[in-house]
Amino acid sequence: MTHGTTGAKHVHVIGIAGSAMAPLAGMLRESGFRVTGSDSGVYPPASTLLDSLGIAYFSSFDAANLEPAPDLVIVGNIIARGNPELEETLERKIPYRSMPEILEEVFLPAKHSIVISGTHGKTTTTAMLAWIFHSAGKQPTFLVGGVAENFGKSYGLGKGAEMILEGDEYETAFWDRGPKFFHYHPDDLIVTSLEYDHADIYPDFDTYKLAFKRLVNLVPRNGRVVIWGDTDRSGPALRESVAKAFCPVITYGFSTENDWVASEPEFAGAAMRFRVTRKGKLFGEFSLAASGRHNVLNALGAIIVAQGRDISVESLQKSLASFRSVRRRLDVKGEHKGILVVDDFAHHPTAVRATIEAARGRWPNRRLWAILEPRSNSMRRKVFQETLPEALALADRVALGGVFRAQQLGDENRLDPETVAASVRALGKDASVVSGGEGMAEFLAANAKSNDLLLIMSNGSFDGLCEKLLVKLGSSQSVAGADSQ
Repeated sequence: MTHGTTGAKHVHVIGIAGSAMAPLAGMLRESGFRVTGSDSGVYPPASTLLDSLGIAYFSSFDAANLEPAPDLVIVGNIIARGNPELEETLERKIPYRSMPEILEEVFLPAKHSIVISGTHGKTTTTAMLAWIFHSAGKQPTFLVGGVAENFGKSYGLGKGAEMILEGDEYETAFWDRGPKFFHYHPDDLIVTSLEYDHADIYPDFDTYKLAFKRLVNLVPRNGRVVIWGDTDRSGPALRESVAKAFCPVITYGFSTENDWVASEPEFAGAAMRFRVTRKGKLFGEFSLAASGRHNVLNALGAIIVAQGRDISVESLQKSLASFRSVRRRLDVKGEHKGILVVDDFAHHPTAVRATIEAARGRWPNRRLWAILEPRSNSMRRKVFQETLPEALALADRVALGGVFRAQQLGDENRLDPETVAASVRALGKDASVVSGGEGMAEFLAANAKSNDLLLIMSNGSFDGLCEKLLVKLGSSQSVAGADSQ
């Protein structure tokens, strides 16, 4: 994959609009490769990034897109046999790679690899570390599975020693069912949490945990593994995953049994304040420009890795105070007549719980609606049907959308939103099920009142709900009447 300064290799990306694929295309383009790509529709933020870099792409898959033949094809992990471009690639024996393989072969050599893994928090923690290292003048290379607001994009190519990567446990490609993070060769590894997820590819929690045990087994003796050490939720599984590590293991959390401890966390508007001690001695006091106790934990993991790479307390304090999080993390979309609309990516009961708690802390005096689309491959299934109601019931009112692509799952496997809503009502909270973005927007506009917080959670667009809702709120007569009640 090396190339000279002239005659750069032509790389074609099948599935270029993916959340990591578009940034990878950008990284290759900025490294001097000629890049083209295709996908079944290319929308912002992918289209915005690709257009800004002058990367040509097709908005549909067609074998003709491989004329003339590229030197290399990169195949996204959602691309399956039967895709016309993939079939053409195989028949013509055009060399092909997965996204993780390109990172492994082109960008990781000679870099100190910092990998952030775990069920929750890895995107935010990766963006946080990228900003910390950038602010310290270390010029990191990084790739985040979301838009890092401090940079306005998902990646950066730096001349520094470190490469900071979000370590995704999802499968690599149609020919490589192993997790993406097996390709990232971590020197520093953070495991933020460990709860069962991705029920579509991991049949049970033991199989899921095994992937993380194998990841830990890739860390060299002179590396470090940093884990959330509190025992209230992920603790036992996390400690089991690092039991056979060949390198030092460092624990962090709120409990004093950890090596690094965050204490006195408190909400300060849209920020968090907290103290950090290391083995009982004060390390520093911090203000983090992000809400929620879960983000204090994310920051603590990042602090440990950064401190181990010679970043000062003062630099850490400055960068965390100016950290702007990741797009779609308690993202305020607008406010009309006292009704605040907030968007978040939450896609797992634990993430739903943490998001609701963070929203409650940031906007303590509002009536909080939890509005959820069961969209992720795990959330669409029954696996969380019993644990989801308890998380949702932390809100004041609940509205559930229909299961995304429900027809792809049989009744025996598919989550039933009506059952979830009934369980929420049994916990004493009002809960409704409304299908479709248009129907949900109408329902919310008709029922929301001034001083309500509408917290919309989905790992997709929820059929454009945020935009549709803001339009309806702006013209809704029912909302106008609510102000006088």
